[in-house]
Amino acid sequence: MKKLLSLSLGILSGMTMAFGAKGPEVTNVEPPYWWTGMKNDTLQIMLTGPGIASAEASVDYDGVRIAEQIRLDSPNYKLLYLVIGKDARPGTMQIILSEGKKKSKLPYELKKRDEGMTSHGGFDAGDVLYLLMPDRFAKGGNNDGKGLEHNPAIDRQKPNARHGGDLKGISNHLDYLDSLGVTALWFCPVLENDMPGGSYHGYATTDYYNIDPRFGSNKEYAELIEEAHDKGLKVVMDMIFNHCGVAHPWLKDMPSADWINHPEGDVMTNFRLTTVHDPYVSDYDLDHTVNGWFVPSMPDLNQKNPHLMKYLIQNSIWWIESSKIDGIRMDTYPYADADGMAEWNKAVLKEYPNFNIVGECWYANEAGSAFWQKGNRINRNDPELPTVMDFFFIQNGQKAFNSDTDPWGGLNMIYDHLSHDFLYDDPQKVLTFLDNHDSDRFLKEMPEDLGRWKQAQAFLLTSRGIPQIYYGTELLMNGTKEGSDGYIRLDMPGGFPGDETNAFTREGRTPIQNEAWDFLSSLLHWRRGDANEVIAKGKLKHFMPQNGLYAYTRTLGDKKVAVLLNGKDEPLSITMERTEEELPVGSTFRNALTGENVTIEKEMTFSPRQVLILQNF
Repeated sequence: MKKLLSLSLGILSGMTMAFGAKGPEVTNVEPPYWWTGMKNDTLQIMLTGPGIASAEASVDYDGVRIAEQIRLDSPNYKLLYLVIGKDARPGTMQIILSEGKKKSKLPYELKKRDEGMTSHGGFDAGDVLYLLMPDRFAKGGNNDGKGLEHNPAIDRQKPNARHGGDLKGISNHLDYLDSLGVTALWFCPVLENDMPGGSYHGYATTDYYNIDPRFGSNKEYAELIEEAHDKGLKVVMDMIFNHCGVAHPWLKDMPSADWINHPEGDVMTNFRLTTVHDPYVSDYDLDHTVNGWFVPSMPDLNQKNPHLMKYLIQNSIWWIESSKIDGIRMDTYPYADADGMAEWNKAVLKEYPNFNIVGECWYANEAGSAFWQKGNRINRNDPELPTVMDFFFIQNGQKAFNSDTDPWGGLNMIYDHLSHDFLYDDPQKVLTFLDNHDSDRFLKEMPEDLGRWKQAQAFLLTSRGIPQIYYGTELLMNGTKEGSDGYIRLDMPGGFPGDETNAFTREGRTPIQNEAWDFLSSLLHWRRGDANEVIAKGKLKHFMPQNGLYAYTRTLGDKKVAVLLNGKDEPLSITMERTEEELPVGSTFRNALTGENVTIEKEMTFSPRQVLILQNF
């Protein structure tokens, strides 16, 4: 192993001196520590070391007993299953490892659990997530990746190289994010990716218990989350359990023969998620979907292996408990074993009933996404996943907002899409977004007029679900994946030393960027203020777009928000009898963005692509 333990959240110093001096040698321990008072009293400890499988373990610590010792196929791994009773107290226990007459002591810390974690909350429809890629957002530290096997130089001229962003860069701009008005931050993965080529995006994990040293440390990650919390910002952690990176130590010395699916690396996924719910699917096609490697550099983990699944479950709980993250976004969710992931959801939510988890379920249709949400009407086996992602807007939303609204197209596409919400158990637990790190930007190029862009943002922030904004949206960042994913993951201007412009400041933005920033910020602050509960919990009613006008309301008790969108590039005059049930002629509302009073008249005129957000409170 390239390192013993790179822990900065409280593991005992000098542990290496206690290992292997006379007896069995341990080079890695996962998880590095645990807690008393957890609802699940069984702890799996994975020990790694030369020939460690043949060692016998014992524990003499009040309230703790070894229930099972597992020897895997590799002689260099050993699993201990410990039962931590209710009477166990925080402290450091000694795990005695014996091999014949040789013995060594392994100190293992049991921490006192933070009592508040049992009610630790997650994100919900009252939040707006801001998705950012740490390598491309901002650089604030001098993290050199010391100790990594693969650490190519930073080269900001290459779209697929590391550009040097880090956790300190995010920390330095928390005030910017708070002033924008978002309430939660989702970082692309920050765990170690010690991969050839650098894996700047973070989706090829090589260590599940350590932050990539090019981003910072475990300690810095926890401090960043605490700083965010102090400003009222939540943090969502991106995790990947379907696959790891090919440079993970497991690939060099596989714990068991079935730890990885198709360990020869000769089967790649077909990316056809329809096979998972296809009633006529062949074994061959299904196997290629869920067991094939995601790409040649990302081997497929076998969640059917109960020991691996226990490892992954504990890893999630460890990060929640140790760093106080507020949610998890699980990458490539349907590619993993469905039963294993359902158990993972239940285990995490058992410890943290108010937590939230969103799974990346990339489908071109509503039924595919709904299939994975907990309590849905179309999956016989409950996936137990609280929140799913709505990929409709990536695939069709740009067309809907950027085309003229007629009886079938334009904003009618949005209307038809929402009409399928009956498939979900809870449409408010659907993550909605116009673009992300895997798609073309909503804006292919810098616009001359913001009418369509403003309509899209207004809809995103006032309709049902949990909205997510991709970093730089407020600056009109644009681009397509043509040529490289790096072109949709450009650096935030001003986030890196030597940048010619600093778009984090008003002076560093162009007039049209300031217009966009002001509009989005005003809408975000309104959303997280008096309108928050109405948008998060209010009933949605919408009116089929006819003559180009799309109108919908959110109602909670006696509070109402009405949104009217002119889906045409020309002025629209229209009689308002169709919306009478929600917007009676003669009723007066306040324009949420301007503060002006607006009275509903028998006939109203809307300017091209006008956005009108009204409220009665």
